[in-house]
Amino acid sequence: MKNENIEKALAKVRVGLQQDGGDLELVSVEDGVVKVRLKGACAGCPMSQMTLANFVEREIKKAAPEVKRVEAVI
Repeated sequence: MKNENIEKALAKVRVGLQQDGGDLELVSVEDGVVKVRLKGACAGCPMSQMTLANFVEREIKKAAPEVKRVEAVI
């Protein structure tokens, strides 16, 4: 699995997250699971799980189809 493709996808989604005062960082990639840490406004947002599934995970899977899922960690 190429972290470079994942990093490119994260850079793309960061733009949208940062417009709303949030951000995220890549924590790890293990066995097809990408773990990210939500930061700023995203960390406490009640919509963060929806954003993670419908925006972040979708973009990462487009860039790296071998990714099974994306999880948020604390």
